[in-house]
Amino acid sequence: MELSRRTFTALAGTAALGLALAGSGGAATGPRVARAVPTGPPPPPPRADGRRHRVGFDRYSMLVDGRRLVLWSGEMHPFRLPSPSLWRDVLQKLRAHGHNAVSVRVPWNHHSPAPGKYDFTGVRDLDLFLRTAAEERLYVILRPGPYSGAADVDADGFPGWLTVAEGTARTADPAYLLHVDEWLSAVNAIAVRHLYTRGGGTVLLYQIEDGYDASADGPAGRAYLTHLYEKVRADRIDVPLFYAGDGADGNRGPGAFGAGREKGHWLYGVDVATAPGEVPPDLGHFGKRGTGAGPRTPGFVAGAAGGAADPWGGVASGGKGYAEVRRAYDAAYGRRGYLTHLANGATVHNVRMVFGGTSWGWLPSPGVYTSYDYGAALDEGRRQTPKLAPLHQLGHLVRTVPDLARLDPAGEVRAEDERLTVYHLANPDTDARVYVLRNDSAEQVTSMLPGTGVDLPVTVAARDAKLLVAGLRLGRRRLAYATAQPMLSMPVGRQDVAVFTGRNREVAQVALDCDTPPVPSRLDPEPAWAYDRGRLNVVVPFGVGGLSRVLLEGGDSETPMVLLFADDATALRLWPYETPSGSLLVYGPALLRSATVRGHTVHLTGDLVGETGLEVWAPRGVTAVTWNGRPVRTRLSRAGSLLMEGLMPGVPEVGLPALGGWRRRGENPESEPDFDDSAWPAADRTASRGTTPVPEGRPVLFADDYGFHYGDVWYRGRFEDTRDIEKVSLSYRTGTQGLLMAWLDGRPLGTHRMPVPDEDTADRGTWAATAVFAVPEELRGRGRHVLSVLVRPMQRAGAGRAGRGERAEDAYKAARGLVSVGFEGGSRDVAWRIRGAVEPDRVRGPLNNGGLYGERKGWHLPGHDDRGWEAVDDLVREERRQGVTWYRTGFRLAVDPDVDASIGLTLEDDPERAYRVQIFLNGWNMGQYVNDVGPQHTFVLPNGILRTRGSNTLALAVLSDGTTPAGPRDVRLTLLGAAAGGVPVEEVDSPGR
Repeated sequence: MELSRRTFTALAGTAALGLALAGSGGAATGPRVARAVPTGPPPPPPRADGRRHRVGFDRYSMLVDGRRLVLWSGEMHPFRLPSPSLWRDVLQKLRAHGHNAVSVRVPWNHHSPAPGKYDFTGVRDLDLFLRTAAEERLYVILRPGPYSGAADVDADGFPGWLTVAEGTARTADPAYLLHVDEWLSAVNAIAVRHLYTRGGGTVLLYQIEDGYDASADGPAGRAYLTHLYEKVRADRIDVPLFYAGDGADGNRGPGAFGAGREKGHWLYGVDVATAPGEVPPDLGHFGKRGTGAGPRTPGFVAGAAGGAADPWGGVASGGKGYAEVRRAYDAAYGRRGYLTHLANGATVHNVRMVFGGTSWGWLPSPGVYTSYDYGAALDEGRRQTPKLAPLHQLGHLVRTVPDLARLDPAGEVRAEDERLTVYHLANPDTDARVYVLRNDSAEQVTSMLPGTGVDLPVTVAARDAKLLVAGLRLGRRRLAYATAQPMLSMPVGRQDVAVFTGRNREVAQVALDCDTPPVPSRLDPEPAWAYDRGRLNVVVPFGVGGLSRVLLEGGDSETPMVLLFADDATALRLWPYETPSGSLLVYGPALLRSATVRGHTVHLTGDLVGETGLEVWAPRGVTAVTWNGRPVRTRLSRAGSLLMEGLMPGVPEVGLPALGGWRRRGENPESEPDFDDSAWPAADRTASRGTTPVPEGRPVLFADDYGFHYGDVWYRGRFEDTRDIEKVSLSYRTGTQGLLMAWLDGRPLGTHRMPVPDEDTADRGTWAATAVFAVPEELRGRGRHVLSVLVRPMQRAGAGRAGRGERAEDAYKAARGLVSVGFEGGSRDVAWRIRGAVEPDRVRGPLNNGGLYGERKGWHLPGHDDRGWEAVDDLVREERRQGVTWYRTGFRLAVDPDVDASIGLTLEDDPERAYRVQIFLNGWNMGQYVNDVGPQHTFVLPNGILRTRGSNTLALAVLSDGTTPAGPRDVRLTLLGAAAGGVPVEEVDSPGR
């Protein structure tokens, strides 16, 4: 019987690289960390403070300078937001919404245009990103590969030139490792300056490789990982190292990797992705299967699903795009997964993606289209969505309630309604108890929880989850239990503040143990309470009237306490923030970016979307508030807050111009027989370093062998005499949605396209086909003839997981472009020349341009002189033409400088029209629209590349197969969202010719 990959891996007991530390459960630097660290306050938010820090772990959590840290991370890809000043915007939103870390992948191909060349400038400035993350007080999980399988980028991050380099990828082949070492040297020279252990930045964890499951325990796999490990350590990277893979493959326990150098243990981080209708996996708790937790390591979820990538045609979304992905992977989906992970002991937790961004240029893998919105909590236009609710609430909870950093499994609990799965955990230091209730059914469930001391029925929505706590200290008071999830507990000024959250219209019941009855005050109409036999019971409906407040005074503590109750939407307007003067809490605005206390005034910055009030619980001595530099008139409320009198205004209206004044020019002169191709390279090689066999007796026609790795490729073949030639057969290979067009002596022969992927083929990396075209009678004759072929290769397959199939690690080396040419009716010797993209400019890098004539001549650049082009009033073209047509126009924007407007370009047309469009904004290739495939119609234009206060150049390269009238019909600017606030945006360099 042939074993499945999952079964084989489980039986093999694969060991994996994990969190490699100096000493047993020890520290990367400094003295050894004690084995038993008690529950206590977490470390302060990180910064580049110039001091050395100790980083370690035990079976419960990470340990930073002897304090427990629950790492709550969200993943973003800076390379998918090609406007460096906007990185700060996303990082500030991550931090505001409860994250204390950001996970960052660094794809090799984004930084390396050629062997030995590494570029970290402009939109590739890794040093700038790491500085910005430190300034925003976020830890960094750095993931430089060399393989980036989970990033959905071309060739899984391998640069194009590696496709024809010697060596077998992801092995200890010296030829391959030579290139790997150069890459890691370039990355690590930057990373070493930003290590948290050395005080230069906030890089806390460093990933070696990605998704190497099947071979990690064999001799070859160990040799490869050992080399990477030793290389990274030799480059003075002394933070913990880890390895992550697919959680579907079961357990990865701690092994003996690195023995003899660092006899430590390490954590194996798993990627956990379940479909929306599936039950989140029970990964096991503390040393069992799945999370990679060993007896002395915490659970590590390296990639919790924050959405999903959508393939061409919208297989994952039913053709509806990322709006449908976001609906399926909604807040309830996230809450159910994240709480299950917490119940399974995962205190190192990363969500992929929290911001997806844009796969601009030729960046994406074959399986995804331009948008990489991912259905993430922050959409592609950087707008906050309701999906942030569980991330926001749980992130602030694990940051402000230290009990959750040290939990053990406790006694079994069964709900009366068996549709609820109950996880019971307890803190051994404080005896606080935690219950995770998971409802996998399609109906809302209300049930009692016998044996928990929770004396009331608890309701969990359909396919949702809820976290309850009991015996928890809230400031100076003790929570008996709550049927609502806590979001935070912290001292603010002269009082304690606790926040509870729940779904709209649910009812929260909070019971506090009080030997002496306190004096409650109803600050809003909804709350009610009763005191009975040493317990105060507070009842509040969620979502009625927004935020509900209850003030408790006296009783067992002289310190007042404010209880706040918020449904999901309201909780997303509550912003805790730590300052050197003490903690504060802000309620009202769409986003709080920063808070600074100077004297008696707290200066707040952030975003507004609609009219809103402002309420601030501030540190002691603060009596005044400013918002974005303007004074706010406030009064002291009964809740101890500074309450704004009146409302702050919403965002001003943003006007967008209509696009007109188009100019048009046809191209593809390469199809004409008299075109001068004498400067093109001759395609006459006889052997290839790729994995695709070269047809016997034929020349190598693969584009990569001639240095053309991205975008369109032209071929021109000369041969004699077509008298007996009836058909020409063109075999070619591409990524998903590749195509081929052919001309004979300037006459179109036709177009061939790869099929739209379905559920079975959505993950296919390489597509192969043979296009057969009839040769018209009038073209059959003596003399010299020219066969012109345009291939759009699309992207490359990734290296795949080792062991997936024969030579799967070299899948990225599969040919792109023409493979062979044959003639029916006779054979012909053809002399071929080939042309692709010219050398990339330094600003946009190697992934921006392809080999279209207009790209080679700079027609997409702002400085191109298009005065000789045909002026057209309407983009609709009724002619049927095989080939490329360019359109250019300019437009000006005058967005208020205090407004962050997210703007997109929308293209719409009759879906029967067969054409595709490359979109160039100020010379930057912002993506590819395929009219008859989709599902994407709107393309985000990131501010910085888009001049929101100035002139812009838009160029469209329309590739039509000639079977239908060529479009596009409707091209317009679309306002995706706007906020009063934002961050200062610097223009991204967009050089002209």
